[in-house]
Amino acid sequence: MENKIVEEMNNMSSKLLKSYETLNQIHEVDIATSPKTALYTEDKLTLYRYDRDTEPTYKTPVLIVYALVNTYKMLDIQPDRSYIKNLLAAGLDIYLIDWGNPTKADKYISMDDYINTYINNCVDFVRKKNRVEKINILSICQGGTFSVIYSSLYPSKVKNLVTHVTPIDFSTNDGLLFRWSKDMDFDKVVEGFDGLIPGDFLNQGFDMLKPMMKIQKQQTLTNSLDDKDKLMNFLRMEKWISESPDQAGECFREFMKELYQGNKLIKGELEVGGKKVNLKNLTCSLLNIYATEDHLVPPAATIPLNDYVGSKDKELYSFKGGHIGVFVGSKSQKELAPAVTSWLKKRD
Repeated sequence: MENKIVEEMNNMSSKLLKSYETLNQIHEVDIATSPKTALYTEDKLTLYRYDRDTEPTYKTPVLIVYALVNTYKMLDIQPDRSYIKNLLAAGLDIYLIDWGNPTKADKYISMDDYINTYINNCVDFVRKKNRVEKINILSICQGGTFSVIYSSLYPSKVKNLVTHVTPIDFSTNDGLLFRWSKDMDFDKVVEGFDGLIPGDFLNQGFDMLKPMMKIQKQQTLTNSLDDKDKLMNFLRMEKWISESPDQAGECFREFMKELYQGNKLIKGELEVGGKKVNLKNLTCSLLNIYATEDHLVPPAATIPLNDYVGSKDKELYSFKGGHIGVFVGSKSQKELAPAVTSWLKKRD
């Protein structure tokens, strides 16, 4: 018994020493390192084009539209877990919208501004630069909802639309986020934060959806301290979460009231900038990707999209994983990008 205790103490001391050495080796936590060039700016927005060593093998350029929540950097979290790097390797010409970090000056920015101005201006920039009438849009989560609305309003500008873990039918009660949102007074939430919703406030809400996740994170950190690669994986994800931007209050209010509470997109009642959104006007080819274990955007919120659009060429793709695992999991590196690029290639 005594020998076992001594052995455990020695192992613990050895692990602590190794942990100290590992932490001393880390000087910077780098994420989103794939090189890119800023081509267009408007207010807080920046439109990037990812650098390529060779000419793209696809004719149609791709514009990535990410959500306003968190940042696009999750798509390029580290070199060996980078969705963007995999898409580039397949030969795509990739542009991406970085929404930037809203301040109090932006609190009145609306869904109309994001969709009819910002996305539309970026689409037109990419169309003009590449001398094409239509481009491909690759969209994620809330960015997918925006892109579905955009593609319904501007069908002549979109060739192919790929949506990832995108909420469309908000009537579902699968997932706490959808249940909670139905009873919240979002006017008071926006008013309480003086028109700028803190990123930390939203992250705290996401943490409450899976309260045991905090304990799991602590265990992961403890078990990773003596392994630099595992520790860097953990720290990169935590850095991405910590950089979550604040939200323009007016857009947040509209999105939660019109969609989460009113489900107006599915009902055909949504108006954006005075324009009625009819999903039947979305006629481009559609690849709708959902995650089977998604607790933020459950499959029931995503799958119905295919039933409402006017597209004749539409496909539903099931990915076995969670909301973030779709992009950063080891399984994703082998499956998702090849599936998406193959689908686009057939329609190029």
